[in-house]
Amino acid sequence: MAESMKAIKSRIKSVENTRQITKAMELVATGKLRHAKERIEHSRPFFELLKGALEDIEAQNRDFTSPFTKPASGGRTCRIVIAGDRGLAGGYNSNLFKAAAAEEGDLILPIGRKAVELYRRKGFEILSGDYAVAEDVSVGSCGAIGEELAKAFLRGDFDRLTISYTSYINVLTQSPASMEILPIASGTRERAKGGLIIYEPSAEAVFNSIVPQYISGIVYGALCESVASELSARRAAMEAANKNADEMISGLSLRYNRARQASITQEITEIVAGSEA
Repeated sequence: MAESMKAIKSRIKSVENTRQITKAMELVATGKLRHAKERIEHSRPFFELLKGALEDIEAQNRDFTSPFTKPASGGRTCRIVIAGDRGLAGGYNSNLFKAAAAEEGDLILPIGRKAVELYRRKGFEILSGDYAVAEDVSVGSCGAIGEELAKAFLRGDFDRLTISYTSYINVLTQSPASMEILPIASGTRERAKGGLIIYEPSAEAVFNSIVPQYISGIVYGALCESVASELSARRAAMEAANKNADEMISGLSLRYNRARQASITQEITEIVAGSEA
C-alpha cells in the first residue's frame, strides 16, 4: 500500500510539472497573439491598395495586356505553403496540409519549419528552404519572395501560383484557406467611364512593376494570418491540456487520499489486533 501511495504521489508530481510547462506555453502564446493580431490589421490596407491599383490600371486602359493576366495553360503549379514552426497546436498543421493538396510535380515554397520538413520528406522540389521560421519572415523577406516569384513566372518556370495558409477569424476559429495569386484574374472591375489615365512609360509597364509588390503583399498578409492562427491554436491546445491536467491531479489526489486512509485503517487494525493478542 505504501508503495502504491508513492507511485501515485510520483504521478501527481509529474503531471504538475507538465502543467507548469503547458501553462507557460499558454501564457506565451496569449502574449504573442496580441502583437500578431495588430500585424494583421496593419497588413490588410497595404494589400487592398495594391489590389485596387492593379484593377484600376486594367479598367482604365483599353486593349490592356500583361503576361501576368494570361490564363494558365495547364503547366506547372508553384505553391506557397505557410505552416507552423512547432507542434503542440492541435490540428493546425495537419489541417493546413490537407487544404494545400500539393500534387506530384508541383514546385513548393514552404514557409515554417513544419512545411519545410514535410515537403522535403515527401520529395517535392523546394524553391527555397530559407524561410523555415515563419515568425522571423519580415516584410523585406516577403518583398524578396515577390520579386523572385514574379521573375520565375515570366521565365515560364510555372504558369500558376497559389498560396495556402490558415485564415485567422477570431481567437476560437481558424480556417485553412487557399487562393490563386497568378495569373491575375482580368475583368474584375468595370471599365472606367470618361477620360483615361495615361501611364508612363505604359500601363502594362506600371502594372507589371506593381505585381511583385502585390505578390509580396499577399504573402505577408497570409503570413500574419497564419502566425496569429498558430498562436491561437496553441493557446487553445495548451488551455485544454491544463484543464486535463487539473482533472488528472484531482483524480490522482482522490486516489492518494483513499490509499492513505486505507493504510491508516490497516495500521490501526494491526495495532488493535496486536494489543488483544
